[in-house]
Amino acid sequence: MKLVAIPAFNDNYLWLWHDEHQAIVVDPGQAQPVLDVLGSLNLKLNAILVTHHHKDHIGGIEELHQATQALVFGPEHPQMPLPFKVLKDMDTLELLGQTLKVLAVPGHTLSHLAYVAEQSSTQQAPILFCGDTLFSGGCGRLFEGSPLQMLNSLGKFKSLPDETLVCCAHEYTLSNLKFALHIEPNNQALLDYNKHCLMLREHNRPTLPSSMGLEKQINPFLRAHLPQVQLSAKSFDDQANEELSCFAALREWKNTF
Repeated sequence: MKLVAIPAFNDNYLWLWHDEHQAIVVDPGQAQPVLDVLGSLNLKLNAILVTHHHKDHIGGIEELHQATQALVFGPEHPQMPLPFKVLKDMDTLELLGQTLKVLAVPGHTLSHLAYVAEQSSTQQAPILFCGDTLFSGGCGRLFEGSPLQMLNSLGKFKSLPDETLVCCAHEYTLSNLKFALHIEPNNQALLDYNKHCLMLREHNRPTLPSSMGLEKQINPFLRAHLPQVQLSAKSFDDQANEELSCFAALREWKNTF
């Protein structure tokens, strides 16, 4: 199985996962970029996976479905295009010989889902398609959910193996790392990663996928339990003295950083 990050809009990635014959696409906000890659690689689209209902994640579904008759899977929400199969927490999908586990991860939206392709003989590492819940160096804004919901959702990701590939839906990495470095200016792993990502973007290359092990070293939203992160958060909110209050302060701070 091979991963392709298809750029769309200004900073979206539409993730294509294929076996050189058939493909799955995640969050196709635009149809044409996906159709172009399918044509260039001579692939048949088998399924469309949706993490949440925002337009930049679902805008291309109807055109893709009409062109390919691919099955559509996603969360229950009135803005989801029909027809599609509704998924819920802990469901499993068998697609292209792979097993994907569905995780409910409310926070960015209340019905947000993520998909985990667990390790198999045909891939070297598990894969997480996390939509807008987790970004490299950051996390999604809380448009519908609460800080506690988002913290619990990120906790599900933290329990995944460190080698899990993190396939986020946006190229927000450098902006997120600027904030992360403000929180932990002496974090050597973060300094090294920022340098690496600057080089990638200078050559117009994606910073993604990241890995779960790396994110646990550099992402402040996964590190709100640590004293040094809480100390930084207190400069924004002096009540940030434990994991949840620290996380909430970090998320509010990042909104205006």
